[in-house]
Amino acid sequence: MRRVRGYINPGVGFDEYAESCGYVQIGCADDEFSQLTKLRSTPHKHLRQVLPGETTPLVSPVQMMMGRECNYSGKGRFSISDSCHVLSRYLPVHSTPSVVDRMTSCAYVSQFSDDGSLFVAGFQESHIKIYDVDRGWKIHKDIHARSLRWTITDTSLSPDRRFLVYSSISPVVHIVDVRSGTKQSHANVTEIHEGLEFSSNVDDYENYSFGIFSVKFSTDGREIVAASSDDAIYVYDLEARKLSLRIPAHRADVNSVCFADESGNIIYSGSDDRLCKVWDRRCLATKGQAAGVLMGHLEGITFIDTRGDGRYFISNGKDQSIKLWDIRKMSSNVNYVPRRRYSEWDYRWMEYPEQARNLKLPDDLSIATYKGHTVLRTLIRCYFSPAYSTGQRYIYTGSTDSCIYVYDVLSGDQVAKLDYHEDPVRDCNWHPFYPMLVSSSWDGIVARWEFPDNGKTTSPTVPVRMRRRIFY
Repeated sequence: MRRVRGYINPGVGFDEYAESCGYVQIGCADDEFSQLTKLRSTPHKHLRQVLPGETTPLVSPVQMMMGRECNYSGKGRFSISDSCHVLSRYLPVHSTPSVVDRMTSCAYVSQFSDDGSLFVAGFQESHIKIYDVDRGWKIHKDIHARSLRWTITDTSLSPDRRFLVYSSISPVVHIVDVRSGTKQSHANVTEIHEGLEFSSNVDDYENYSFGIFSVKFSTDGREIVAASSDDAIYVYDLEARKLSLRIPAHRADVNSVCFADESGNIIYSGSDDRLCKVWDRRCLATKGQAAGVLMGHLEGITFIDTRGDGRYFISNGKDQSIKLWDIRKMSSNVNYVPRRRYSEWDYRWMEYPEQARNLKLPDDLSIATYKGHTVLRTLIRCYFSPAYSTGQRYIYTGSTDSCIYVYDVLSGDQVAKLDYHEDPVRDCNWHPFYPMLVSSSWDGIVARWEFPDNGKTTSPTVPVRMRRRIFY
């Protein structure tokens, strides 16, 4: 594995900054979040009872089955939390992965469909592959992208799995019909890849001054929200085929954006200006500004993922940490400008300074912090584990050190470190129902981790790599 260049001393100003910061505490100390999480993944109290008046938080699957047969819960079946407690014992973290695909260019995107039947992998060399999970991971559609600049930055499947949108460092997001009969989809050769315009400025096309780093479908499939390099958030109306909203959201590149819940009214965004912001579309017409700001990261934010309840979300930061947020604790100071720590450090080719790893911003509003992975060279992504099988008890992330990290969302403890790839793991995704996790790495390999171990050991070969000059 190629190692990143050594860290360059930031110079004068760091010690002074460090004195104004505290030291970060790992794990979640928020009582309400802890209680909600435990309710989702803890078995019924009668199933946990070992002696009269005594309970244990851990119950073996055999005990759970016996308790169900004896109807200890009084329901005659497992509740959702009971099921999550059993399924969380079978995490895809103890196996040797199998190789789904191996390409000669960097893999940037991993994404399951909402029902887990399809899986999307996006590669640097204008390539997107959609696999049919239920049919032995056969190629469902092989897409050769249009108007690519540097790489596929993001993809998103519509909720009905009919359309796929993909973005690049370009003002145009393209949309493809996934259900069409054409398996080989070459842009505007075998199939039309319709372009959705996100900028009318000609200079954006000629000078590479505009790119889209994140794109997501709304729950109803009628809109797309996008994060761009011009510091703005865009909402595109697919029925009207035009932009319905542009929000000048941040003071630097917006690297990630998503809808908070099924309503589509609340939007979360994360930026290189080190801020997460919350946007309420119902108030934008009158206020024209964010509903609130969440500060806590010392460096730029690479990705955000919502818990889906309109209240909690997580963000991955270039300060080598994941933070958990409760939007009810957000600040109303929407004009807040984070203090610049120092300008000499660049995450694309420098290691993060050791003396900054445990610092905490004095104004930190996050309710939990998770550390252990590395976020360098590219926009590493993080997620909550599935609600169905784990009750969202874990969070997981790719890492520059070529591993996947899984953390307990309450204690902050590292549950697993999956080590297989040879280059940074930019993205990974957990199947919504099965104990299966798929990772995409810059070594060009898409790997599938499952429980139980299939007993097969596959050694990755080193693919031919393209020369990289810039990183995103």
